Amino acid sequence: MTIVGEPLAGCVIVVTADRRKNELASALERRGATIQYAAALSTISHLDDERLIADTRALISNPPDIVVATTGIGFRGWVEAADAAGLAEDLLACLRGARVLARGPKARGAIQAAGLAADWVAQSETAVEVRDYLLAQGVAGLRIAVQHHGTGSDGLDEAFVSAGAQVQSLLIYGSGPPVDPAAHREWVQRAADGAADAVLFTSAPGAEEWLRTARDLNVVEVVARRSVAGALVMAAVGPVTARPLEDAGITVRYPDRWRLGALIRELVRHFGEDSAGTATASGPLVMRATTAVLDGRVLPLTPTELEVLRALVGAGGNPLTREELADLLPGAHAGAQDVEAAINGLRNNDGCQTIVRTALNRGYALGVAS
Repeated sequence: MTIVGEPLAGCVIVVTADRRKNELASALERRGATIQYAAALSTISHLDDERLIADTRALISNPPDIVVATTGIGFRGWVEAADAAGLAEDLLACLRGARVLARGPKARGAIQAAGLAADWVAQSETAVEVRDYLLAQGVAGLRIAVQHHGTGSDGLDEAFVSAGAQVQSLLIYGSGPPVDPAAHREWVQRAADGAADAVLFTSAPGAEEWLRTARDLNVVEVVARRSVAGALVMAAVGPVTARPLEDAGITVRYPDRWRLGALIRELVRHFGEDSAGTATASGPLVMRATTAVLDGRVLPLTPTELEVLRALVGAGGNPLTREELADLLPGAHAGAQDVEAAINGLRNNDGCQTIVRTALNRGYALGVAS
């Protein structure tokens, strides 16, 4: 038995993000999780892209009335790319003459770090709020620069052009195919098969790509059922990221504050505080996708022992016969001897002597706390 004592002990968590994946994984591993990297999309930098520099020069030559910064990392990257091309001072002078809007506090922080001030910040951190705010004020005849992140498909350009504005798009980072398509596809399937406790999403395009693969594998309904039952936690950084999954009938958890730190706290709360598990004579027992955690300790179980224990937990303290347990075991030839071996293995785990009780002439039951 391994002593862990962390809230995510025994959890297998799939990280679908490419950008900031190490930061996210490190925070989860410190809390006991096992991480599987399976990015749904790759991040493509346009910092050295000739088009970005050309668009920046065009903007300096014809300064905008309004600048929309959609992400902190994107705005910082834009200024850094301009600096590398010898255009930073001209760019910042150009932006000082415009109204600068931020899609949330991270974008505002990057604006301030560049020595500028944000004239307005979207409290919901959504492109929709930025769009509605500007359209309500009227943008006809204005020149608007929109710093995009990812694919740029947030609807801002089209909305402003339709309202009579001239729009200059600046794409700092884009999205490409998964770095490891096989790992991405494998963990979509394995999540549906029950090999993961949670799948994490940090962008709507990533969620859409994950869902596209799930449809390809014909597992969307399975994932939806598992998410509704609580057997698989689908977790997103916020409602915008969650929406493609929710539209497919999948239940998604996300924090009130759209931050990676808040997402981690949401997972800790769910797996650590909200999942008290089953009270047994050996301590609280929590079942994970690939293991079990007894009184804060991860049990080293064989697949057969895990399935027997899962069945006993599902019976809620009621006895199951050897034959009933054998029918639940993997393998066409599982029998009473396999059940006995699994029971002995469970009882031989340090501190687990009372986790299974023998029901006279009836089989075995979970040793629930009296």
